[in-house]
This record gives sequence, C-alpha cells and structure tokens, in this order.
Amino acid sequence: MDALTGLLDGPRARGAFLLRSILDPPWSLRIRDRSPLSLITLVRGDAWIIKDDAPATRIAPGDVAVVNGTEAYTIADRPQTPPQIVIHPGQRCESVDGTEMTFTDLGVRTWGAGPDGATEMLSGTYQMHSEVSRRLLDALPGLLIRPAGAGDQALIDLLVREMAATGPAQELVLDRILDLLLVSVLRAWLAGADDGAPGWHRAQADPIVGAALRSMHEDPAYGWTVAELAARVGVSRASLARRFTEMVGEPPMAYLGSWRITLAADLLRQEDATIAAVARRVGYGSAFALSAAFKRERGVSPQDYRRRPAESVVPQRYRGDVLWLTVAAHG
Repeated sequence: MDALTGLLDGPRARGAFLLRSILDPPWSLRIRDRSPLSLITLVRGDAWIIKDDAPATRIAPGDVAVVNGTEAYTIADRPQTPPQIVIHPGQRCESVDGTEMTFTDLGVRTWGAGPDGATEMLSGTYQMHSEVSRRLLDALPGLLIRPAGAGDQALIDLLVREMAATGPAQELVLDRILDLLLVSVLRAWLAGADDGAPGWHRAQADPIVGAALRSMHEDPAYGWTVAELAARVGVSRASLARRFTEMVGEPPMAYLGSWRITLAADLLRQEDATIAAVARRVGYGSAFALSAAFKRERGVSPQDYRRRPAESVVPQRYRGDVLWLTVAAHG
C-alpha cells in the first residue's frame, strides 16, 4: 500500500446527506458550517467562491473546486451579490438578519424557490471520523481548482442521475459516488502538484525513499529500524536517513511514529477495538507503550481520546468530521 492509498482509504461516507437546491439569480450563500473540506463543481453557467483572505475565484463549467479549512466563505452567482442565506452547523439556514429559513419541498432530495429556478445546486455531506485523512487535509491548499475535462464529468453526471432515484440501497450508491469524486480530485491534484504537493507524496517516486515509505505503509506493525529499512532499499543507514529527511521533511522514525499514531487514532474510533489490540496493529508492544506515544503526539491518552465525541476533535456540521459537496448548475 502506498502512502496516498493509506490516506484516501479513510474517508468513506455512511448515510451521506445529499440535497438538490434550486435558486434564481441573484443568489449568494454564506457558508459558516465549520466544515473542514468543501467540493464545488459547476455544471453550467458561472459561480464565484469568495474567501475572506483571498480574491474572488471564478469556477468555470465542469471545474471542481476544493475549499479546505473551517473558515467562513461565500458562494455566489457574482462576487458583488451580497449574502442572502447563511448556512450554520447542522445545516441550519438563516437569512442574513437571523430569520430562520423555510423552503418549498420540490421532490426527491430537492428544495428551493420553485421547480423552474435558474440555478440548481446539489449538496452532500458525510462523516469522516477517520484521522488518517487529517494528514492529507493539512497538506491541501486553501482553495484548489481542478479544471474541467479532467475526467470527473462522468461521476458528476452519475451523481445528478442518482440523486433523483429512489431504488434499493440508494444511500449506499450515493455515498460511494461522493467517495469516488473526492478521491479522483485529490489524486489528480497530487499527481500534478509538483512543488505544492506534500513531501511524502513527491518522495514516493524516489527509488530509495519511496521504497522505504511503501515498506512502512505496507506493514506499520513491524519493528522497523533505520538500519533495516536501509538494508531493504540497498543503501547505508546514514544515506537513507539523510535522503528521507530531505525529501519528506522529517526523519524515517519520526514519520513512522506519526503514521502509527494516525492509524491508531482511526482504529480507536471503532467501538469493538481495545487499546491493546490497536497497539498491536500499529506496532506497539503494549497498551502502555501506545498510550505514552499517543499522549506525546496528541496531548491526550487513548482512553480520553476515544471518550471524546468526534465533534470535539474537528469542527463539523453534522456528527463527526464532514465533507460538504456542492454541484451548481444553471438550467
């Protein structure tokens, strides 16, 4: 398993919230839901993303934008359109003066001003309890635009089609489409990010450091040492340590320790996993050893961490870490 596979294996929707919104220009939504990540794609027409700390950015038809971070931002038909609706945590909607908003039910997963509105927007959120994805989210820029024609249109079309369906296992189908779209965008960005990609991703192409990374990710529970990794990739211990630190940004054992704790944090969210079992799976000889390392890395013990609700770990909109996906279209 490579490093990217390990990171992208975490986000899996479970009963994602999906909704089609139909609006008429001028429209402007102020997003204050504290969601850690947002995906926005325009099917037809124009839209703008306005972040408080950056110039307004236009989204062209077929583009997919990723907004990373919990800071408030605005999505509008034009940069000049003032916000009309504010979206708070829990999908609570208010007008800018604080009045609770109510909308017309327009059918399956659909609401809005009326069936003939010029702007159609599909939104979906899902829980991301996995701590594995946190390392990847930390590496993303605040705003990432994936150009149209880069291979996501089939997934967007499928999402639009399935949103209107009511067949068996419909929620499961929609969950998996969201997962695929997320993975497609992030994988494409990492493949072409060059200097903007995190060091661990760029290092995967290196014949020495990449091989060491793959060894650690394929078997994190093994008792790796720098000497053993160096022997496996055919270089001296000093050479591997120097090259790994230069390319990844931290020494091999520091990277391995952080990766093990990241995996442990994910596993601790599973109700049937004991701390001792988690320790064995991520390379610690006992629950005590894991607890000491976990507290050094995260500032809390595994027991306290797993007792804390997911909401207290990362700000979110529903129950746990979430993702908000919006598909906007002018019809």
